[in-house]
Amino acid sequence: MDIVSLLTEPLSYVFIQRGLLALVIVGGISAVVGCFVVVRGMSFLGDALAHAILPGVALSYTASGGNVAGNLFLGGLGAGIASALVIAWLSRNRELKEDSAIAIVFVTMFALGIAIISTQSSYAVDLTHILFGSINGVSQDDLLAMAALAAVVLLAILLLYKEFLLVSFDLSLAHSMKLPVQLLKILLLALIAVTIVASLQAVGIALMLALLTTPAATARLLVKRLHHMIVIACLIGTVSGVAGFYASYYFDIPSGACIVLTLSAIFGLVIALRSTLDRLRERGA
Repeated sequence: MDIVSLLTEPLSYVFIQRGLLALVIVGGISAVVGCFVVVRGMSFLGDALAHAILPGVALSYTASGGNVAGNLFLGGLGAGIASALVIAWLSRNRELKEDSAIAIVFVTMFALGIAIISTQSSYAVDLTHILFGSINGVSQDDLLAMAALAAVVLLAILLLYKEFLLVSFDLSLAHSMKLPVQLLKILLLALIAVTIVASLQAVGIALMLALLTTPAATARLLVKRLHHMIVIACLIGTVSGVAGFYASYYFDIPSGACIVLTLSAIFGLVIALRSTLDRLRERGA
């Protein structure tokens, strides 16, 4: 089979076309938001929010009578934004550190979600679907919802890019310019939550952290400026999503796992390349 056939054969199925479009959207938007997550050292927060949306997803799941194919975006979005607001409220002063607030909200919401899902008789199978995603199950409505959420996130970042840049790198300057620092932090948390919900169907809750952090962390090894980092992270996230999906199709491996392994392989190659170049520079010096 030639390369053209390898690339076009999966596209003969409509559900695969939708899945690939979803991965392009998810890979791109996760990488953009992930750059802010990485530069601010918020990787644990990204993981916590990914798990904190479970109660909202569970409520949508049980309300639909255990129909995992139903629209879970609304419930997940509500739980994600609510969790972000609670974390911001708990860590508003120095009495409770932010990492402690994140941990408390994370474990509470995740446990609540599992408790709600366990009320359904077939929860074991359906919990796996929610945790690890099902890209082949993306419907037309799911795709439109992903695109709409992605547009909202990108528009917010485009309009407030300079403000987010200051909050991420120079809080003192942001305060001196009288920017609404706390509000910007809450908004960034909300954007992370929206991104996670948009990616839910593609890779599920458990693998979301990889999409948020790995492309951005890889890009940070290559460039220093944030806008360059965002462009490269988007390329890595999108290419990894598509490549992982093709690998999933031909090797019959879950798509979420293939995508994460592809991201990790690219990260490993970049680490090896950086290490080799550093050694060459040392020898030259």
